[in-house]
Amino acid sequence: MEFIIGIVIVIIVIIVVVKITRKTEEGYQAGGFVSHSYYDTLHEVTTEDRGTDFEKDLVVYLLRSGISPKVIFHDLYVPTSNGKYAQIDLVVVTSEGIIVIEVKDYGGWIFGTGNQQKWTQILAYGREKYRFYNPILQNKSHINALKRQSFQFSKLPFFSVIVFSNHCELKDLSIIPKDTFVTKGNRILEVINHIKENYPKANYTDKHEVVNILQNAVNKGASLDTQNQHVENIHDMLGTDRVFD
Repeated sequence: MEFIIGIVIVIIVIIVVVKITRKTEEGYQAGGFVSHSYYDTLHEVTTEDRGTDFEKDLVVYLLRSGISPKVIFHDLYVPTSNGKYAQIDLVVVTSEGIIVIEVKDYGGWIFGTGNQQKWTQILAYGREKYRFYNPILQNKSHINALKRQSFQFSKLPFFSVIVFSNHCELKDLSIIPKDTFVTKGNRILEVINHIKENYPKANYTDKHEVVNILQNAVNKGASLDTQNQHVENIHDMLGTDRVFD
């Protein structure tokens, strides 16, 4: 009898260990676990110390949807005309042109128009209200910085895509400019497919130059000096340290 009980206990222990191991390996992203395969996929394009979790989730989502890692660029630092940097979340190169993606991990209700300086985020059923810089205008400046990188870039078609968190609700957005799209993370593939189905092929004169410019911008972002300089530029632009209350 004791022998049988011992066997049963061993079997139960084996089952528990297998379940725990499987859970750890497969992971539960929403619950804080991330699978090894997630990082294997992510490392085809970027590393876990670059960008936000939402950005990295989008990278993995695009890769697992069949988009080649060779055309996805994450966390780019592009030099601007004033000697500073434009920090770009994601770029996807397609046969129709270059898609520049601004990622906003915001919840709540989102209100705004394409020509407003500030958009509005409302939380707690209207009890909390926040203003943030119009991401369409923000991404427009990113695209302008890219266009200045070479003569070819100045002639290529660019598409601006603003991606919000799946947890938000796009309540009242209007006056969205041409070649600009606003979506949530779970519909980003629809936007990319829409671009591929409704726009003509771009005239790339030097694809190697395109890759080199974008990859150099990614490499630039790996530099701590560049990152620190970018943060200092933002602080200087906000000017909060020049307010004496």
